[in-house]
Amino acid sequence: MNGLSDRAVWRRLQPVVTTLLVVAVIGVPLWLVVMTAGKSQGEALNPDLSPPEHWQLLANIKQVWVEGDVPAAFLGSLLIVVPTVAGVLTFGSMAAWVLARRSTRLNAVLYAVGISGIVLPPAVVTVVLLLRQLGLAGTAVGMIGVYLGIYLSTVIFFVTGFVRTIPPSLEEAAQMDGAGPVLVFRRVVLPMLRPVLATATILVCLYVWNDVFYAFFVVGGRMDTLPLNLFRVASAGLYLNNWHLIFTYVILMSLPLVVVFAVAQRRIISGITSGAVK
Repeated sequence: MNGLSDRAVWRRLQPVVTTLLVVAVIGVPLWLVVMTAGKSQGEALNPDLSPPEHWQLLANIKQVWVEGDVPAAFLGSLLIVVPTVAGVLTFGSMAAWVLARRSTRLNAVLYAVGISGIVLPPAVVTVVLLLRQLGLAGTAVGMIGVYLGIYLSTVIFFVTGFVRTIPPSLEEAAQMDGAGPVLVFRRVVLPMLRPVLATATILVCLYVWNDVFYAFFVVGGRMDTLPLNLFRVASAGLYLNNWHLIFTYVILMSLPLVVVFAVAQRRIISGITSGAVK
């Protein structure tokens, strides 16, 4: 009886414990960022969880927008993130479809090589030297190529497993109607991949948008992205001890990711719902 009663108590407490963990892990840091971004310089010298006496978030946003050169950095991030995500999703989903449908030893080896990038980090020095030899160092094209090589493994891993759950009979029916491989992929397979592609979009956007490490070595000093720009202005002393400006910049940098997450989340739900109806 004690065991049953303990399980019943735990079932009732589990949602409460989960909520408290989410609040502690996500809510507290988010609260700290927003509260600090709304304070003046004097109030934000020692960041804490207390709310500001006088909100000046809008004034901080205006100051960061101008002094931090946010529009140029935002454009630089878009020039890298958008082609990277489009290329990774396109080539990764096509490769995953072929690898999932054609079960040969060669494809098994190619799949192992394709997903090896998840556990094998790229050699930064070698990548930079190769880009210099190709004349792509310090360019957006070179940066996009680096990200494509890094995150194709993630998309191939996710999409391959998802494609294997799609009945091959759907593709065979389209082939019997005279559709070629490209048309079958575009009309039959790709619409069913929306849930997993939405998940991959969130992950790749999160990695690329916030990346400082690879961007610093490849395009650092020649092209600004939002993370690189924040690192530059903070290192130059513009935001030295100005925690209110640093956290305001973090909020501005995070807003596009929030939008992407909201849109992709709706696609995930709609994709799952449509799949269930079918």
